[in-house]
Amino acid sequence: MKIAFHGAARSVTGSKHLLTLKNGRKILLDCGMFQGMGKETDSLNRHWGFEPSEVDLVILSHAHIDHSGLLPKLASDGFKGKIYCTPATRALAGILLEDSAEIQEDDVKYINKKRAAAGQPYLKPLYTKEDAHAVNGMFHEVEYGNWFEIEEGVELLFTDVGHIIGSAAVHLRITENGKTEQLTFSGDVGRYRDIILRSPEVFPQADYIILESTYGNSLHDLQVTTPDHLLEWIEKVCVQRKGKLIIPAFSVGRTQEILYSLNQLEVERRLPELDYFVDSPLSIEATEMIKRYPQYFNKTIQRLLETDNDPFHFNGLKYVKTVDESKLLNFRNEPCVIISASGMADAGRVKHHISNNVENSRNAILMVGYCEPSSLGARLLSGRKEVSIFGVEHEVHAEIGSVRSMSAHGDYEDLSQWLGCQDYKAVKKLFLVHGEYDVQQQFKQRLLNKGFLDVEIPERHWEVGLS
Repeated sequence: MKIAFHGAARSVTGSKHLLTLKNGRKILLDCGMFQGMGKETDSLNRHWGFEPSEVDLVILSHAHIDHSGLLPKLASDGFKGKIYCTPATRALAGILLEDSAEIQEDDVKYINKKRAAAGQPYLKPLYTKEDAHAVNGMFHEVEYGNWFEIEEGVELLFTDVGHIIGSAAVHLRITENGKTEQLTFSGDVGRYRDIILRSPEVFPQADYIILESTYGNSLHDLQVTTPDHLLEWIEKVCVQRKGKLIIPAFSVGRTQEILYSLNQLEVERRLPELDYFVDSPLSIEATEMIKRYPQYFNKTIQRLLETDNDPFHFNGLKYVKTVDESKLLNFRNEPCVIISASGMADAGRVKHHISNNVENSRNAILMVGYCEPSSLGARLLSGRKEVSIFGVEHEVHAEIGSVRSMSAHGDYEDLSQWLGCQDYKAVKKLFLVHGEYDVQQQFKQRLLNKGFLDVEIPERHWEVGLS
């Protein structure tokens, strides 16, 4: 049995790990898109490092695009098998992949105008909306908590990791030549005491673990709550300076957490009377879908639902659906809060809002999640005085800030707690993925100090034998 790491290897995007069994069968854990990798992003997404037609099945940990986003391309390039995931992941992935396809098509139109002017050949999108629709029929749902035989000698178990609705750790029980071993892939581990979702579940003893490490060297700020953080920024920017507060937020998970926090402020009668815009059709659709899975919410939300049938709504909230409505926000002089995708500010409507508001010192841009180092969000956070947006240089006069308490990824204490159900010395090898290399090196030493015997940090396309 061998494992090859074709994405999220010494980086935080493009999750793809290919397991090859002794009988030659190939199982792909996640099929994520690379995002925020600068000029090399397109090339990374077009070259697999393996042959898609040779993959027999895919197991999807959750619906975020850096874990699911290349599934339509995988199918169009020759994959014919099944894609296993939880029911909520299937529902979310259908929404996200269609939106991603639309972005691919729009981006290529823009790029091809420039290529035509330069006499260069046209590019094709990574995939189309038709490709995204086609792959939806390949999904097969597996509920949390039960071992399920996906083929002879291979059983699958999903456990909840509390990252987003439907997110799961993947556990494979593989029997080869009379010997059974278990491999666990964490997907993305959420946070204990998350304000919306259940805490990550314990899981059976593993022989091999593939573990995300996004925040493997840091602790999230727990001294101030997310509603208090948001209120501080709203009062400073919108109430005192009469400016606009732009919040780049991923459509799934982060947007709902912001809405819930603002709802809390209204319940406590602390929410300033302003207009709060969610400018993302995808966020609107995802929020409505997430409401259909209340069984995945934590006990606090379950109790709240007894008196509040919509914990994501409050006075002043307005949803922006059309492009024309979105453009009108740029001509608005009144203070307001604009929540818009994407979270790294590298695509979507929020990029236009930043372009139109970053030069005004009354305004602020508030990052609420992880940003790839080369993304627009990271460039703003680095303190640059100028940034290029859509090929135009903009002076940065708006205040740039971040809220660390809102990460959907667990910090090193959350990750350590998730591993706490394991006998460390029984784990033959632990692989760190989905993290920056300097972070992973520090986290590796922590894990060795805890008692893990063998911790590896694979490079992209690195392959290693397991047994």
